[in-house]
Amino acid sequence: MRGLPQKATGRLVSRQLPARLQADLLGRLAITLRAGIDLRKAWASEVRRMPARWRSHLSLGTRSLDNGEMLSDALAHTGLFPPLVVGMVAVGDQTGKDVETLKELSRVINHRVETTSRLRSSLILPAVQFVLALAVVGLLILISGMIELERGKSLDFIGLGLVGMSGLKMYGVLLFSLFVVLVCVSRSVLSGWRSHGFIRGFITRLPLIGPAARDGEAAAWSQAASLAAGAGLDAGRLVSLGGSVAPGLAIDPHWVNERLVSGDTLAEALHAAHRFPPELVEGLAVGEESGTVSEVLGRLSEQFADNSRKGFEAAAKAAGGGVWLFVAGLVILVIFRVFSVYVGMIQDAASQI
Repeated sequence: MRGLPQKATGRLVSRQLPARLQADLLGRLAITLRAGIDLRKAWASEVRRMPARWRSHLSLGTRSLDNGEMLSDALAHTGLFPPLVVGMVAVGDQTGKDVETLKELSRVINHRVETTSRLRSSLILPAVQFVLALAVVGLLILISGMIELERGKSLDFIGLGLVGMSGLKMYGVLLFSLFVVLVCVSRSVLSGWRSHGFIRGFITRLPLIGPAARDGEAAAWSQAASLAAGAGLDAGRLVSLGGSVAPGLAIDPHWVNERLVSGDTLAEALHAAHRFPPELVEGLAVGEESGTVSEVLGRLSEQFADNSRKGFEAAAKAAGGGVWLFVAGLVILVIFRVFSVYVGMIQDAASQI
């Protein structure tokens, strides 16, 4: 399989066409090509359909097609499509199954978009609850500056020394600092997850999140491998495409080919890599024995994706419950703080009698 042009590869990481637009574009191209419409005419029509912000990048693909290059080259030159899409379209170009490949890619991407949309919807409520909880803390800090006790001392509701407008400003600075730290930590976590280091081991041991993350990665790998198997790719290119969408499960394709030459099946090679979940390896073994590798991997992908979605939804619900516990604890803290202040005032008054 041809590699991606260097000038396209760099842009793939920084900016991509939204998945829904990718699916729509590929699906319509499949329809127009099946109808016998010239590829250059079909591509020009798609460029005009796209929002204005993407047309300049997609026009790079127009130039490639005008120069007689293949559709995969055009997609690569735009820099807007992930390696899986470019690689599978290249396979379709080389095998003459471009229409079938485009149609299947469109279906797969649409399914991924729908799954991601359901997951995001399940995260909205916990996120709103969390923001409201932070707003409540800020409101208490502001109100505390309006309540003066004897000798001009303010009532500190939450006991952190943050009162009034000055305390609210400091609270905002703290939240912003925590947000910056969270972004940096998230990037480190993502890098550690892909490199199979300590961070990956820690995440996989977390309840709910660990299994969901592993299933999501396995779903992406199985989906890419299913497409590759359906297109008739060899094992080396199959694992290469799988690794391009699931870096945490990437393995050396040359090592895989050596294992196959030595007499192993692909399932045995994946098992020897000690990276893949047992369900995937066992299902692949069944697919190899029955000659239905693509179908088995497709079903496994849907199963893993469903398990991942359910796991993250459960984690979101648990997070929502944690937010409500935080709010309840905050209310109890405020009650005790106010109660202790008034008890102290009563005791001071009694001691002066």
